[in-house]
Amino acid sequence: MKILACNSNRPLAEAISAYLNLPLTKASVRRFSDMEIFVEIQENVRGEDVFVVQSTSYPANDNLMELLVAIDALRRGSARRITAVIPYFGYARQDRKSGPRTPISAKLVANMITTAGADRVLTMDLHAGQIQGFFDIPVDNLFAAPVLTKDIEDSQNGDDLVIVSPDVGGVVRARGLAKRLNADLAIIDKRREQAGVSEVMNIIGDVDGRHCILVDDIVDSAGTLCNAATALKAKGASSVSSYVTHGVLSGGAVARVTSSPMDSLVITDTIQATEAVRVSQSMKQLTIAPLIAEAINRISDESSVSSLFE
Repeated sequence: MKILACNSNRPLAEAISAYLNLPLTKASVRRFSDMEIFVEIQENVRGEDVFVVQSTSYPANDNLMELLVAIDALRRGSARRITAVIPYFGYARQDRKSGPRTPISAKLVANMITTAGADRVLTMDLHAGQIQGFFDIPVDNLFAAPVLTKDIEDSQNGDDLVIVSPDVGGVVRARGLAKRLNADLAIIDKRREQAGVSEVMNIIGDVDGRHCILVDDIVDSAGTLCNAATALKAKGASSVSSYVTHGVLSGGAVARVTSSPMDSLVITDTIQATEAVRVSQSMKQLTIAPLIAEAINRISDESSVSSLFE
């Protein structure tokens, strides 16, 4: 087994490598003067089971291309099996036709990864579960719930909790976490007028005087979470914290979170934290390296991955 790291999230790849006590494969992932990507594998991979760690986060197109070129380099180097480890799968929000003459880019990206030569994909908290069906190769979709649950239990001290889904689409995710914590569930009815702009319409469930935990898979502009926190406070919530797997946090998202009624935002390291995230007093990052490393180990050993969540 070998682990190859591209450039999108090197600290995560190094943490996975340390957990497995396996050094990263020597490789050069660089650019020519015109920003064309070049990958050179600097050790023998013939007949090896290789895992390529690369989140397709910002800059999404560059990081996706790095992944594709690395997979092609491994395939031409006669690797026995290539697994694309994509902690954050970019383009996942384009999983359906949202209007006339619009693409389903998640399917296009799945086709590109398969054509490049990947034999299987390991990812985490896909935006929509059906994206697994976009691939014609096996896909293992891990869940950050065990990591998030432990932090909630440690930090909330078993107070009167209610897990809140910021929209109807996230109810299954929130219900699963509520079941793990033996907590109640609330739902925010949201109407989105345009991409990146949301308006809270109604709160379904009892939140008055309770500690609310907002749960989502992606926080990008943070507008939805901040609006939800404001609405929950208006309904009498004693505190509002958010737990999100993928901290995209583009534009002024960090400043928006800092100035919102939200007490804290907890994300994982599927995406490498920016300096603004690292210095923020209201944000915390949890590592999912042991979870991904354990899944990699089980895939290599041909043992059960689903038993990680039982």
